[in-house]
Amino acid sequence: MKKKLEIFQIDAFTKVPFQGNPAAVAFSDRLNTKEKKLIANEMNLSETAFISKSKKADYKLQWFTPTTEVKLCGHATIASLHFLTKKKLLKNGRQIKFETLSGILNCFREKNNYFMQLPIPKISIYKNSSEELFRILGLKTNVHNKDLPFVIVNHEICYINVNSLDVLRNIEPDFNALLKLGKTKREFRNLVVFTTETFEKNNSAHSRCFAPYFGINEDPVTGSTNGPLLLVLIKLGSINQQKKIISVTFEQGDFIGRNGRVKVIFNTVKNELYISGKAVTILKGSLSI
Repeated sequence: MKKKLEIFQIDAFTKVPFQGNPAAVAFSDRLNTKEKKLIANEMNLSETAFISKSKKADYKLQWFTPTTEVKLCGHATIASLHFLTKKKLLKNGRQIKFETLSGILNCFREKNNYFMQLPIPKISIYKNSSEELFRILGLKTNVHNKDLPFVIVNHEICYINVNSLDVLRNIEPDFNALLKLGKTKREFRNLVVFTTETFEKNNSAHSRCFAPYFGINEDPVTGSTNGPLLLVLIKLGSINQQKKIISVTFEQGDFIGRNGRVKVIFNTVKNELYISGKAVTILKGSLSI
């Protein structure tokens, strides 16, 4: 007998349909890993989130790209919080905990804003040659401030600072070379290129995220990279760490027509990092499995 699965498609980090980053979200305790992979491949979005019961937290949350399960995903978590809100399972002002591959994640809803706590990452300086990365991205080395080193986060993400939005706009990556790099380099799997020049004057940075290793050539708006970006900017001296609470807004997705905005909050005293954003449902349906 076929299973019927309710599934939503939700745009995260935006309140405008067809902007931000789309994620599919489903809630079921009857799916096995193979079925989740098949569904994620069928949805063909950067991530599909699966919510289920948990003995360790309020819910268990898993994220799958079209090719693999991942340890952390920001936009699909924001989408999951929106899903639970629409299903009347998450009330305004309520905190909620998810059991994930990255541990127990604290989240909450405040009116139409969704908040997700990120684990504090390990940050180090990239010490190998930068010329290979510039060549793969189709960039000249003079678009980078040589006083600002490349930064590695959790041995997963490499952050590269460039001088302007124009430089960011004109990136033409060799995705096959990036895929090979992700398979052979131990230092990182994702490349994030960012600039502190922004479209909106009150925002702090604009970035692009390339992750062909995970089946995503370019991710529209990436919560799991925008959160650590605040800590990267602090390490590079671009943001002052003197305040108890540092709150900034980052931009992403504008160059591929998926404008998104991610608010990032860092409590320097408690050493807590949160990302926040809005979300909008654009599709509700059911799958036959």
